Amino acid sequence: MTAETPTRSKRRRRRRGREDGPPPAPAINFKRSIPLYEMAPAEAVERIHLSTLDLLERSGIEFHSAPALETWRKAGAEVEGERVRIPRELLLEQVALAPEQFVQRARNPANSVTIGLDQVAFSPNYGSPFVRDLSGERRYARLGDFEDLARLAQMTPSCNHAGGVLCEPMDVPIPKRHLDMTHALMRLTDKPFMGSVTAGERAQDCVDMCRILFGADFVERNTVIMGLVNCNSPLVWDDTMLAAVRAYTEAGQAMIVSPFCMQGASAPITTAGAMVQINAEALAAVAYMQLLRPGTPAIYGIAPSTVSMLSGAPMYGAAEAMFLTFLGNQLARRYGVPTRAQGMRTTAKLADAQAGYESVQSMWPAVMAGGHFHTHTFGWLESGLSACLAKFVMDGDQATVFLRLMAGVTVDDETLAMDAFEEVGPGGQYLGCANTLRHYRDAFFIPPTSFIDTYEQWQEEGAADTLQRATEIARQRLAAHEPPPLDAGTADALAEFVARRKAELPDSNF
Repeated sequence: MTAETPTRSKRRRRRRGREDGPPPAPAINFKRSIPLYEMAPAEAVERIHLSTLDLLERSGIEFHSAPALETWRKAGAEVEGERVRIPRELLLEQVALAPEQFVQRARNPANSVTIGLDQVAFSPNYGSPFVRDLSGERRYARLGDFEDLARLAQMTPSCNHAGGVLCEPMDVPIPKRHLDMTHALMRLTDKPFMGSVTAGERAQDCVDMCRILFGADFVERNTVIMGLVNCNSPLVWDDTMLAAVRAYTEAGQAMIVSPFCMQGASAPITTAGAMVQINAEALAAVAYMQLLRPGTPAIYGIAPSTVSMLSGAPMYGAAEAMFLTFLGNQLARRYGVPTRAQGMRTTAKLADAQAGYESVQSMWPAVMAGGHFHTHTFGWLESGLSACLAKFVMDGDQATVFLRLMAGVTVDDETLAMDAFEEVGPGGQYLGCANTLRHYRDAFFIPPTSFIDTYEQWQEEGAADTLQRATEIARQRLAAHEPPPLDAGTADALAEFVARRKAELPDSNF
């Protein structure tokens, strides 16, 4: 082992200080200040729009729900069995009622998040049955893993939304799982969060828990929870998803309606055709929400993937999925509806180089296209089958880079640095000039998971790779986490609700 010298010790403390640092600042609204990139010309977007209207009006879409079919029938749609053909005027009239922007309130008001227009939210991984823990083991997720992911969401500055099903706790029976997950998000974070959608009564439980946490009158007037439902592509909204939509919408709460399209499998292999289907599935659900409660916040979901024609496996980072991301955001802007965009998605099985480049390839078009609510921003691995705690930290660094990009460039008297030119002059250097000293602390972001010093320094400090550094930072953040303050009476009422509902529900795993 190399002997510790005063210089090495100081350097090691300096690096630890940067990595530990002060407690993360409260989440804030992330504002986009850079131009939107629109990939397709207006005439192409218009053709997709008109084809969508033709598809829903002539061929239609299925709603496997008697209450939904009755709602559509009363609204004037043609209902034949479970097939609903929606007149274009009815569809567009209802979609226009969805707000362009809304605020999701957090129990800490400073952490409330605005979604839509130029405001952006980054949320974690969603729905994985496995975790890759801090020992590197891949195993079924447990409730303790869910709680650790919630702690990381609270402790990660670039994560301004705590998300929902951070992983699937397989040690809790399915009928009771939503109670423990929602309770953990309420206790361990004070950021906005999502609830369950796996059954109508489970969605209702989440809404009822919010009435305890925030107060029933407050919930009636404000958005405090969101759900995420997937269309059973192609062109089927099933009864389970629609029951959850009703539970949230009738309470005035937000819903992400997201087609589950895999190009070449559950959607046409051509990009334009796939976009027509995604658009039809999303718009039909947005319109249905407005029929239930006009003005309810809805988010148009865009989470496309392509499918390998060799194996049938989903692929992330493909150019074709990027095209769909750009097109979907252009269409959603046409309708004035906020978008759900993909985050750091990858098919990689480890937090390795493939995970890095596929994650950024997925996130980059979503950011440039103008996505508003980015799911899977932190911790996604293995096509969503695994949630990785170390990758959560790595993704947090990359999300910070994207946030700094979206903030744009400030050009004013201070940043033009004319005083620095005058002070330094030709042939000088800027390291010690007054302008540099005013800005050096925040001029650049140095990712804690990156080692930027020399090879020799890297060796001296243990030769840790990025995954090892991220693992250690995750351990530090988990150790430093303290549950945000929660009123004792509210905490007791939530615990009593969860205990009562768990006693009423079966332990069966379905």
